[in-house]
Amino acid sequence: MNKQEELFEISKKLVPGGVHSPVRSFKGLKCTPRFMARGDGAYIYDIDGKEYIDFCMSFGPLILGHQDRVVKEKIVQALNNGWSFGTCEPYSVELAKLIIEKIPHLEQIRFVNSGTEAVMTALRLARGYTGKNKIVKFNGCYHGHTDSMLIKAGSGLAGTSEASSKGITKLMAEDTLIVELNDLAALDDCFKHFGNDIAAVIIEPLPANNGLLIQDLDYLKGVREITKKNKSLLIFDEVISGLRVAFGGMVEKTKIIPDITTYGKIIGGGMPVGAIAGKSEIMSFLAPIGPVYQAGTLSANPLAMVAGIETLKQLTSDKYKLMKENTQKIIKLFERWFKEYNGSEFKMMNAVSDESLFWFKPVKESIKSADKIPSNLMEHFVPMFDILLKKGIYLAPNAYEVGFVSTAHNENVIADLEKRLFS
Repeated sequence: MNKQEELFEISKKLVPGGVHSPVRSFKGLKCTPRFMARGDGAYIYDIDGKEYIDFCMSFGPLILGHQDRVVKEKIVQALNNGWSFGTCEPYSVELAKLIIEKIPHLEQIRFVNSGTEAVMTALRLARGYTGKNKIVKFNGCYHGHTDSMLIKAGSGLAGTSEASSKGITKLMAEDTLIVELNDLAALDDCFKHFGNDIAAVIIEPLPANNGLLIQDLDYLKGVREITKKNKSLLIFDEVISGLRVAFGGMVEKTKIIPDITTYGKIIGGGMPVGAIAGKSEIMSFLAPIGPVYQAGTLSANPLAMVAGIETLKQLTSDKYKLMKENTQKIIKLFERWFKEYNGSEFKMMNAVSDESLFWFKPVKESIKSADKIPSNLMEHFVPMFDILLKKGIYLAPNAYEVGFVSTAHNENVIADLEKRLFS
């Protein structure tokens, strides 16, 4: 038993499944989870000192790479001033001002501690603002582990929905309606059945938690039109895509304005953070000035606020352009390797990307909804992941998770990737 396996055995005795988030467990893979000791730039290093090129990037927040020097310096300065106050502080004001000035459709923002918490608040706010009860979500879009979002479709309309997790009540499941992505007729039909009681439709405008399911612009516009017609709110979950595909996220790319937007990951520069934002008319329903209660002891933690400020200041249009170019170079290397590798397990793998996000799938055809993801995805992913891990290339340990490229994945790292793939 090696050091990694020994530590995992100890962890399993102390922690459910040995992990603090299920995707870290390497469930379904052939190897033991890697315990990482540190990160630097585009690399992470495990407790044995082995180096990996990191394409997980803490599942997205580290858009500048590990331990960006400027961000680190500012965090240390803030740390010297105190790491939690439980009071008003100037850092959240500065970050809020930075975000609102650069993302024109936003008027107010409230910081919370995670993307899940942001979604939970957005749903409560939508219900409080509209006076309606039901929420429409899409199969294949993940919105954190709040109860009402852990629902999957049954047969037919979402009135037959069932929970994807134990511990969720039947009543909660019945208030969450499920439709498939890329099907406006299904959404329209859902509103015909339940429209008078639908508070909001929540969607990842770039679904990236169950594969990378890039949606057509006309489809997203159609979703917006249907919600307006039925006097329901549209919530864009931009926890992943916000500040990742552009500073203004998918709103900037599509020019579609939602009523509420949720953020996380990048806005905290790698620190725990989330946010809910929108027009003042809607945001004013939040306590202490409105009837919708929301609170958090550690919300707008000063270290997270400072890390977010210094990260966002570096996200120029040139940085986004370079990340997109480097992502294309990276996936071309992987696709070349798929074709040339001697084994046959993953020769069929192809890459799909959007800006600095990418995902590997065993078909060439575009996939726009979760029900079209091939059932044999894991069969191709498992051997690929195992071989890449041995080569010192770290992907998210799940076939349905996407890969992330940062500003630290520069030409030197790309050259190193080529060397590792083909050696």
